[in-house]
Amino acid sequence: MSDTQTLIENRPPSVATLFIERVAATPDAEAYRYPVPAASGQGADAWKSLSWGQAAERVYAIAAGLIDLGVQPEERVALASNTRVEWILADLGVMCAGAATTTVYPSTNAEESSYILADSESRVLIAEDASQLAKARERRADLPNLAHVVVIDATGVEPAEDDPEGWVLTLADLEARGTAYLAKHPQAVTERVEAITSDQLATLIYTSGTTGRPKGVRLPHDCWSYMAKATVATGLISSTDVQYLWLPLAHVFGKVLTSGQIEAGHVTAVDGRVDKIIENLPVVQPTYMAAVPRIFEKVYNGVAAKARAGGGAKYKIFQWAAEVAREYAKVAQDNFRRTGTASAPFGLTAKHKVADKLVYAKIREAFGGRLRACVSGSAALAPDIGFFFSGAGIHILEGYGLTESSAASFVNPGEAYRTGTVGKPLPGTEVRIADDGEILLRGPGIMQGYHGLPEKTAEVLEADGWFHTGDIGELSADGYLRITDRKKDLIKTSGGKYIAPAEVEGQFKAVCPFVSNILVHGADRNFCTALIALDEPTILGWAKDNGLEGKSYAEVVADKKTQELIEGYVQRLNEGLQRWQTIKKFRLLPRDLDIEHGELTPSLKLKRPVVEREYKNLIEDMYAGSREG
Repeated sequence: MSDTQTLIENRPPSVATLFIERVAATPDAEAYRYPVPAASGQGADAWKSLSWGQAAERVYAIAAGLIDLGVQPEERVALASNTRVEWILADLGVMCAGAATTTVYPSTNAEESSYILADSESRVLIAEDASQLAKARERRADLPNLAHVVVIDATGVEPAEDDPEGWVLTLADLEARGTAYLAKHPQAVTERVEAITSDQLATLIYTSGTTGRPKGVRLPHDCWSYMAKATVATGLISSTDVQYLWLPLAHVFGKVLTSGQIEAGHVTAVDGRVDKIIENLPVVQPTYMAAVPRIFEKVYNGVAAKARAGGGAKYKIFQWAAEVAREYAKVAQDNFRRTGTASAPFGLTAKHKVADKLVYAKIREAFGGRLRACVSGSAALAPDIGFFFSGAGIHILEGYGLTESSAASFVNPGEAYRTGTVGKPLPGTEVRIADDGEILLRGPGIMQGYHGLPEKTAEVLEADGWFHTGDIGELSADGYLRITDRKKDLIKTSGGKYIAPAEVEGQFKAVCPFVSNILVHGADRNFCTALIALDEPTILGWAKDNGLEGKSYAEVVADKKTQELIEGYVQRLNEGLQRWQTIKKFRLLPRDLDIEHGELTPSLKLKRPVVEREYKNLIEDMYAGSREG
């Protein structure tokens, strides 16, 4: 048995156990950094730190506070908050109490939040602030199991006349209560942790669902203990790393990142404010961070827009450097695959060095200057954007997994990463491709099932443990997986040709620096069309230089000049596609797609049925007068 297998197979039953072991091993080492906004709201944030020992004091106080409130093992405690250090401390507190965390995105509306709290039978809700408390108050009549709401930031929280006594308390109150409980019962938390079994429920994560009601995915403690050990076993993270964590912790991907950190023992800087990413990176100077493709697309479009704003010469230099980056990355990755060395011919290397001084070094500096790798997941990254960053020295390691597989089933291996693939399975995870191309997974990261939905569970989980992902993919001879599309998203034209819309959409994102979102349509039609939403800051910047200054986004998008601009990019896309894949017509949307209108999931995935329903008139207009059949 290899050292890696031994490490994974001898894993403890829970991350709560790993946390206690981590605290005992390095109590004085830095665990978390978090921002404290300037009092006036002006000026830079100050960053504070918690050591593992200090974090443990708060975690044990939260755990004991929950025990004192009567929370029993496996009972659910919901967490509705943005990503912040208290989210992590609360989640660890829930686990150390032997209870299970139900995650709720803070952007979820009152109706859906209420559904999740009711379906999970959550006993306690840990709410970020007054707005999250208001949702629970609004629906309290529908939540007979909800005994308490604990508010992290009590600013603006006022008592309500119809609140039952003791129903609302602050996180500080809960911790004080836990500290008092521990004074009388000093072993209460360690006894709860020691009693945890590997098959005990740890997390109930509701899939944001691109269709229908969200389903609660039951993930036991063993999933997270396995993830913690397996992610470290890949060699991608170590005790010397500094992680910048901004992803939504309600998402399963965030949970993997917090589990792996406890096993590795490195520092994590936590700040979920997306608008602060650019400002924070040079301050935090992370060695690795995880993101979703939309972030890399935004950075790429931002760099291109900045170059364009600098005048024709600067933009030409950027375009040249971007092509050099892509060519260099493709050659270097190919050589690494064949020889084990990421090399390139002399001429290309010389061009790359010049481009590095002019363009790439500035991009790396913007990421903090110490970034060893980024992990990208949740959706496909357009290969051309991946190759650009690779050539610029920002190594994006694509990974793959689902909520039902604890998020991290595959990841690209360090230096041997291959852009356009999601890498190899984590140690201990099995994969096979079904006859119809569907990816099947089996291993310790797979869910127990959907909460209270045995029929739905049976649809995707076989008796022998194989999980049907619903994704289509192919494995290379040496085990790298490439995702080609969602099984249900493959579209078949009326001419009988299958098209993977995500593939075409990804190619367009690499070609057009103005795009924010694109949806390719063509099921049962005789040609493909596209709905395109543009990135507002980028297109307004272009508009300013093209006689459209002062016009609104909707006005700019409707203008003939903009239509012609995007038409040019659609033609460029079509040049690289098979005839039946080409986009014959497109429409620009009057606004960008967003979470608030239900068109994107909280992890920024496109909800195709919602968008197609909302813009049905535009789709029908594109096919009006054409002969279907």
